[in-house]
Amino acid sequence: MPMSAHCQVTGRRPGFGKSVSHSHKRTNRRWDPNIQKKTYLLPSEGRRITLTVSAKGIKTIDRDGIEAVVAKIRARGEKV
Repeated sequence: MPMSAHCQVTGRRPGFGKSVSHSHKRTNRRWDPNIQKKTYLLPSEGRRITLTVSAKGIKTIDRDGIEAVVAKIRARGEKV
């Protein structure tokens, strides 16, 4: 099963547009965010959680801390 190109932290999704060839023929394409599966230790619950995050999402977790980010995800109603 392929991983969806959606970041659980920042909400980034693929961008859509057109590729334009030398002859100016246009075909559909998509720009996928840099999505990775990362496992984090949640000290308050004493367990690990796996998040699907973009590179920017990883920086956000490093800056704000995993506890604060998980609290925001749960406030949105997403299951972690």
